[in-house]
Amino acid sequence: MAETLQNPNPNPTISAYYQTRAAHHGVVTSDWLAQAQAAVGHDLAEVPPEKGVRSGDSGKVFSVIDEFNHWRKQPDLAEAVAAILALAAVIRSSEATTMMELEIELRKASDSLKSWDTTSISLTAGCDLFMRYVTRTSALEYEDFNAAKSRLIERGEKFGEISRKARRTIAMLSQDFIFDGCTILVHGFSRVILEVLKTAAQNKKLFRVFCTEGRPDRTGLRLSNELAKLDVPVKLLIDSAVAYMMEEVDMVFVGADGVVESGGIINMMGTYQIALVAHSMNKPVYVAAESYKFARLYPLDQKDMAPALRPIDFGVPIPSGVEVETSARDYTPPQFLTLLFTDLGVLTPSVVSDELIQLYL
Repeated sequence: MAETLQNPNPNPTISAYYQTRAAHHGVVTSDWLAQAQAAVGHDLAEVPPEKGVRSGDSGKVFSVIDEFNHWRKQPDLAEAVAAILALAAVIRSSEATTMMELEIELRKASDSLKSWDTTSISLTAGCDLFMRYVTRTSALEYEDFNAAKSRLIERGEKFGEISRKARRTIAMLSQDFIFDGCTILVHGFSRVILEVLKTAAQNKKLFRVFCTEGRPDRTGLRLSNELAKLDVPVKLLIDSAVAYMMEEVDMVFVGADGVVESGGIINMMGTYQIALVAHSMNKPVYVAAESYKFARLYPLDQKDMAPALRPIDFGVPIPSGVEVETSARDYTPPQFLTLLFTDLGVLTPSVVSDELIQLYL
């Protein structure tokens, strides 16, 4: 496969994630695929697999970036899932004749995808998990190449299918924790949080939502608009009003850009201070995150992670001598989190801390 390893992000000074963004306790086993598939079970409607239009084009050189961009155009598909589906297409289109050649080809494709946005935690984690669970199967070395490739394709497509269903699985697992009459605080826009609340509304649960504005990109406005369409009572808050309103809150729901080895999360700026306020007032903080966001990171403090920058508009000119903090996310330690809802089950932060490492062994 002829693939140029270059970063297609046209503005590398700003995280591509933030350029495109505005558009029952379980125990994890080492067999991620088996457990995730079992978690999906038969409660979810079967989604027929789609094929990437570019992977089937005859006479055209396959490009993993083109395949990735094809999937990324779907508004409800996370970028990490788009990368997983693109990597599955790499296996199908490969002309390699040995397992070593195929693995090298996959590795180059994975590196190319990760270079699209080096600050995206879920993109990197999704690619790494795909490589871990698709290529490292001990039985492959005892099979002929064609049979081994078929097994790789099967595992890759199953990985993609499970990843696509993750959001729905999480929404179903979280329903027992949302009760009639409760008030939920959410921060910014998260597609998995929207799915959780949408499912609760469809289940005729009566609740209201406090939604932070999510400055500076104001993603909370988008979430409040989506909830209003579902006839869910919503109150929009300025970010600095979180402590003022916390006594009326029954629980906090947040998404995550990444779940790290400590059991903590990295998420949009402001998540940490919300968790601190909630913890001080004995309010549970629930995290909804797909397991492909489990990352091999162990930040020790707020500065111990790659910066993800985003533009900030204060609405007025800023003097040239004034420095502006443009970091887009912060780290919330595990002691301030109550539970994590994942497609592997409902986990405590300590379980995540212990078992995430096994995903990469």
